[in-house]
Amino acid sequence: MLTLILFIFVLGVIVLVHEFGHFLFAKIFGIYVYEFSIGMGPKLFGFKKKNGETSYNIRAIPVGGFVQLAGEEVDDDKNVANDRKLFAKPAWQRFLVMFFGAGFNFILALVILFGIGIICGAPSTSSKLTSVEKNLPAYNAGVEVGDTVIGINGHRIKTNDDLAIYLEMADKNKDISFEVKKMDGSKATYKVKPLKVKEENDQVTYKIGIGFGGTRERGFVEAIKFTFIKTDSLFRQMIITLKGLFTGGINVGQLSGPVGIYSIVGSQAKQGAESIFYLIALLSINVGFINLIPFPAFDGGRILFLAIEKIKGSPVKPETENKIHSIGFLILMALMLYITFNDIFKLF
Repeated sequence: MLTLILFIFVLGVIVLVHEFGHFLFAKIFGIYVYEFSIGMGPKLFGFKKKNGETSYNIRAIPVGGFVQLAGEEVDDDKNVANDRKLFAKPAWQRFLVMFFGAGFNFILALVILFGIGIICGAPSTSSKLTSVEKNLPAYNAGVEVGDTVIGINGHRIKTNDDLAIYLEMADKNKDISFEVKKMDGSKATYKVKPLKVKEENDQVTYKIGIGFGGTRERGFVEAIKFTFIKTDSLFRQMIITLKGLFTGGINVGQLSGPVGIYSIVGSQAKQGAESIFYLIALLSINVGFINLIPFPAFDGGRILFLAIEKIKGSPVKPETENKIHSIGFLILMALMLYITFNDIFKLF
């Protein structure tokens, strides 16, 4: 039950902040807002201010949410003045309305990461190795405690997030090339062949025998540094993941949907409040980044149509744009179903 409550809380905060970004800028620019909803499906409860125009609702399925704006779709609502419809606003205003859903997700992540740095101490983002386990592949190859990993298989490493994701993507049946900076400033390259281990539950894992992170630094300046280095690192992870999906370094089956996130929330809850808030920051950046991908039905897809409008000097027909977004939405739903079923199979 606690995991379910935390799951709803985590997704609810991320969606609330995202949709509030759209909502706030729509209101700033005088766009008529029909509805602000958290969740999808049937309405559980809601309210509308006296003489207000917007209905505020909570819906049954605690995944997603939306802000319904006048003029966002093909619109013939005669009760709303044309100058209060989205399509009638200047392109720069429409851009800000579309962008600041993701923009508020990024702001949320910055605030949370700074809060973690101030309250709990700024965790290390360094790729400097704090442990090398004896008689395991990295140790046997010559890797030492204090080495700072600066490259994996030719990929540049700036933080321990880079190190983690490139190790995850590496072919474990081949040697992994570690380029390191030694304590004396010299550089060295090691070939490390992961050790294949069969666990008690018959699950196969690969061990290298290195550890990193674990240290913290306190203070306002350190919290600021951690916030921006970590945010940059998480953005880079998203770019690496996206590239990996196209190059084959990551397959779609490795992605997680709501079921996978539910499992992650459960495991993070055992580690305390800091882990839950860090997860919110991570997912918030993920949601913001994905929404800005120029794919139909995403905010980035709508921004792409704004760019096309500026290039060609006239807007794309609303009917055409809506058809393209509808097709994109169906593709996304099919992908979500695949990922969800895959998450379910991983549980067994």
